[in-house]
Amino acid sequence: MLSKIYFIRHGETAWSLSGQHTSRTEMPLTAVGELAARGLGAKLQAVNLTKVLTSPRVRARRTCELTGLPGAEIENDLAEWDYGDYEGLRSVEIRASRPDWNIYFDGCPNGESPAQISARADRLILRLQTMSGAVALFSHGHFGRVLAARWIGLPVAQAGHFGLHTASLNILGYEQSLQPVPAILLWNATSVS
Repeated sequence: MLSKIYFIRHGETAWSLSGQHTSRTEMPLTAVGELAARGLGAKLQAVNLTKVLTSPRVRARRTCELTGLPGAEIENDLAEWDYGDYEGLRSVEIRASRPDWNIYFDGCPNGESPAQISARADRLILRLQTMSGAVALFSHGHFGRVLAARWIGLPVAQAGHFGLHTASLNILGYEQSLQPVPAILLWNATSVS
């Protein structure tokens, strides 16, 4: 049985620092992002992981590499929310023309809708539930929030309540009672926390 999911958001990039939405654009980690990723490595080395999966994006793969976890498999469902026409824009720029825009309700034109990102997270969760032991996932901010919400049965509209820093460690698992209940065991822990 799957015991825990160690979800790691990639390290800082120039665009995560400036608040620009980054899905398909390949961005390298900053020096600070690389240092923070290395800091997560010490926390992850002690975990007996049965599988390591990473988003296809360079920033997630590099974060995984810097933590010292070998043998990561590319998992396309771990890619960031496709921002479509909003790629490279900051929320304040989007809201200049759409003042009430909220990604969790509105999605992105020519990108993914909330229903599409929810379906992708649900598909990944079903796959993860067929695995055993502890699994590490290297991914992105908005997708990570959606994954957490869907893990505990919340709709995508609630995902905005889960703040998520770059190079953060998050653990999804189960609260043991009469039966296992999906739970968030750790959220938004960074190497400087």
